[in-house]
Amino acid sequence: MSQTMIILAIALTAALAVGGAAFAFFGAGDGLAKTSKRVAAVSRGTGGRGPTKPGADATVESTAKRRRQVQETLKDIERKQEQQKTKATLANMLDQADWKIEQRTFYIMTVGIGLAIAVLFFVLGYAWYTAILAGFAVGFGFPRWFLGFTINRRKKAFTKEFANAIDVIVRGVKSGLPLNECLKIISNETPEPVGPEFRQVVEGQKVGVQLEDSLKRMYERMPIPEVNFFQIVLTIQQKTGGNLAETLTNLSNVLRDRKRLHGKIRALSSEAKASAMIIGALPVIVMLLVYLTTPSYIELLFTERMGNIMLVACGFWMSIGILVMKKMINFKY
Repeated sequence: MSQTMIILAIALTAALAVGGAAFAFFGAGDGLAKTSKRVAAVSRGTGGRGPTKPGADATVESTAKRRRQVQETLKDIERKQEQQKTKATLANMLDQADWKIEQRTFYIMTVGIGLAIAVLFFVLGYAWYTAILAGFAVGFGFPRWFLGFTINRRKKAFTKEFANAIDVIVRGVKSGLPLNECLKIISNETPEPVGPEFRQVVEGQKVGVQLEDSLKRMYERMPIPEVNFFQIVLTIQQKTGGNLAETLTNLSNVLRDRKRLHGKIRALSSEAKASAMIIGALPVIVMLLVYLTTPSYIELLFTERMGNIMLVACGFWMSIGILVMKKMINFKY
């Protein structure tokens, strides 16, 4: 009996040993094969959940292709904008201000204003060099300043109405209208300067100009970030497709957020701007008060040569101080 038990124990031990060896050999090989398959599946993007359907593969490939197209389009737009980043010429500034005059007319106006101021100072009894300096400063500076003021005012008016124009496109696209009809509605219904700018885009498309080129010219006439965003969105949508209404809705929200941020910045910097204006106007106010109370005390600045030099030097340093303060209180956002 004891021998029989011993023989059974030895047989059971041998069977377990053989089974364990077989499991270790075949199981490890199968596990290694499964691990290799899972790694391969993850590298293919299937997540190790077995073979994907042909439709899923096509969707993944389409998404990757669209992403590559978007990246290529963005790089192309950035390259074109880098090529266009040149110093603004007088012709571009006149277009941005919507002045219907030629460069030659602007130069004639500049020279005429300068000569008029120089003659006026000379008739009032100032020295000839003082009259020339005054004529040059006013003739060269005032038209340029007024041109820049007009451009900035037009940009602010455009930014104020641009988000509403994009909402018109969104509602039109959702209702089934094509993009060209939405642009035509904006050109006819939106007040200046948004309406005239879109009208030039519509007229360009009528004569065969591509939308991308029309938007590029629009950005040249109105070089603000909002128009640049709009140009990029429509260019990408035309080349890669997608939901235009949803994209423009997001763009409209971004533009409104930028507008709110701009208002917040203006509110926070209003105290600094008021201080800068007071400090900049204080010397002029003091000079006027001294001239009204004791004219003989300050007339030396206008009648003597050294006084004229001091006035020019003071004006120069005052201008530098005003520019520095303006740079400190202007924020980029």
